[in-house]
Amino acid sequence: MDTQSYFPVPPGVGMEENFLSLDDILLSHERLPIRTECTFPRLGFLEKSSDTQDIPEGTKMELPLWLTKGLYERKRKVVSVELPKVYREGWRTVFSADPNVVDLHKMGPYYYGLGSQMLHFDSPENPEIAQTLLQTFIARFRRTMDSSQNAYNEDTSALVEREAICCNRLWVRGGRWDKRDAVEESQRLITDD
Repeated sequence: MDTQSYFPVPPGVGMEENFLSLDDILLSHERLPIRTECTFPRLGFLEKSSDTQDIPEGTKMELPLWLTKGLYERKRKVVSVELPKVYREGWRTVFSADPNVVDLHKMGPYYYGLGSQMLHFDSPENPEIAQTLLQTFIARFRRTMDSSQNAYNEDTSALVEREAICCNRLWVRGGRWDKRDAVEESQRLITDD
């Protein structure tokens, strides 16, 4: 009998969040570059590079995702969100050339989750960001599944350490999924004949 003191809670999908998921909690603390669109009175202590009591309009700073989402409104501009560097055009070009060469864990362990959350903010680059996220995931998932199916006697730690957190989970699930489903599928094919 397999009992655990903690049952993992899966993260939310896309723009939804699961507030009981540790991954979503950690994701919500990722910092985003923003620019203030109005003055924030008596909040100057949040901006460490300034000695003023207020945060003036046009100040560039970084705020956590949860706070940025709370302050961001389409109708009344309080903050405008700038793209983190990994989602900008230069990096999208790298990902379109070969997404397997980038160390996603070093760039941010929540690359896919933060990218899907970035689509919440109005940006003219949202379609390109969504396309890059999808194509990057497909290419890296293909490599992950191929390696998990063909690496029974090899050390794969170097491959896995470069992946984003969700891909590490896919690696573990992929290996187990492959063995169990291959047996079930082969038994199904034998009994169908």
